[in-house]
Amino acid sequence: MKTQTTPRAVATTAVGILILVFMLFPVYWMFNVSLQGGGMAASSTFFPINPDFSGYQKAIEQQTGNLVTSIIVSLGTVLLTLIISTPAAYAMAQFRLKGSTTFQFGLLIAQMIPGIVIANSLYTVFNDLGLLNSIPGLILADATHAVPFAILIMTAFMRSIPPSLVEAARVDGAGHFRAFWSIVVPVSRNSIITAALFSFLFAWSDFIFALTLTASNDVKPITLGIYDYLEGNVQSWGPVLATAVISSLPAILLLILAQRYIAAGALGGAVKS
Repeated sequence: MKTQTTPRAVATTAVGILILVFMLFPVYWMFNVSLQGGGMAASSTFFPINPDFSGYQKAIEQQTGNLVTSIIVSLGTVLLTLIISTPAAYAMAQFRLKGSTTFQFGLLIAQMIPGIVIANSLYTVFNDLGLLNSIPGLILADATHAVPFAILIMTAFMRSIPPSLVEAARVDGAGHFRAFWSIVVPVSRNSIITAALFSFLFAWSDFIFALTLTASNDVKPITLGIYDYLEGNVQSWGPVLATAVISSLPAILLLILAQRYIAAGALGGAVKS
């Protein structure tokens, strides 16, 4: 049976395409200018007719250390976030804990606190603990933003897990931890991947914590690298935007690889299997 295309559907599709082009144009322009060497972004041609990769060469030479720092901090944030939030979400979803509703409301409130407020509060604490200008300090700081979000995401999913799955494991002699690790974690794979992805993106794109809690060239994420690099290369946008393109690649690749896990639900497949 053929479906007729109505004028309204065509108009809606056209509007959607225009919105998509409008949203993606800054990304295209960033990539376009990065291939045109130095000079001003406003004077660049619309297409890179004669691509110049010197900007990428400079970006790799000068920003590799900052990229490595960002990768370490982001992966560390993901690991710490999952270690804390996964069992916390399981406890909130499966056990009737006193005060869990208040705790969940507190997590929502924590999401509304501006990052600069948290960063200023952490500065004094980190100074006393010797965590300023350190990778562990940045991991802890980024986790304060990622953990509440991850708990909320995974709690909502784990509440939909049939209690019979956990009860069957308990009847077979598994303890709470074994049931959690062998049953709940595999079934919650999609929500865990979603929480891990957003935790990585939180840490990868962080600027406020990095700017407030670091003042050393030895520990500098790529966001600060671009910020400092921009100050010294205002008249040379090619290397600046080449750095921006390179720093965007991990996030783009992760979103492409993880989109099916974010969009799909794992529970149905687990029950059927």
